[in-house]
Amino acid sequence: MAGRLAGKVALVTGGAQGLGAAMAARFVSEGARVVVSDINADGARRQARRLGEAAAAREHDVTDPDQWRDVLDYARRSFGGIHILVNNAGIGAGGTVEDTSLEEWRRVHAIDLDSVFLGCKYGVAAIAATCRGDGAGATGAGAGTGGGARGSILNISSIAGVIAAANLAAYNSAKAGVRHLTKSVALHCAKERYPITCNSIHPVFVDTPILDDIVDGTDRAAALAKLGRQVPLGRVGQPDDVAWGAVYLVSDEAQFVTGAELYIDGGISAM
Repeated sequence: MAGRLAGKVALVTGGAQGLGAAMAARFVSEGARVVVSDINADGARRQARRLGEAAAAREHDVTDPDQWRDVLDYARRSFGGIHILVNNAGIGAGGTVEDTSLEEWRRVHAIDLDSVFLGCKYGVAAIAATCRGDGAGATGAGAGTGGGARGSILNISSIAGVIAAANLAAYNSAKAGVRHLTKSVALHCAKERYPITCNSIHPVFVDTPILDDIVDGTDRAAALAKLGRQVPLGRVGQPDDVAWGAVYLVSDEAQFVTGAELYIDGGISAM
């Protein structure tokens, strides 16, 4: 079914590579226009160029409230508003509770959890305004679009937010926080009768740059095969495995799905 996101505008954070790039590409292929944001400005611009006229890029430090306001205003000025927010930007980090410094703990939570809070905090109002058709001052393609539409927030957590490991203290904590924050945002939007759903995706190992630290100094194919042996389906995930799940959750097909968590984990959570 083509055009599942036709007429919608999305903002994908951490969109220069990995899961963010895959989701942005799938969204465009399904008819959306996308703002690709990333702290790696050059990478974001390269990805937007690959996607053509339906995409734009913005440098974005997701831990900075002012930059959140800027990127949401940029989406309004570029495409008339925003219907979809994907809080994808994040980092991986290993370390037990004893090994992890307070500085590293705070860094992981700032990027992996606080950024999601900021995205939801500022994104809810921006999405609600677009869905109401508040296009005053909007310029560019799509200005004023979206009246009566439905919006969605998708937070990329991890299976590590559900299943703990001894050597992932900060990462487990941050991703578990994303999981529960998602449910709080979903209930808030429902209570306020905003036309916005909020859900989370929980991937297992996916072949993206976030695994580079895990496979550092080893043969990448061999390392991925070793990781894959931990997964019931026998392999690590591919970015499109997650991107297709994202397409569903931000499409109108999922308009009665909110506060939910989608495990894209090859069956590991069933063990």
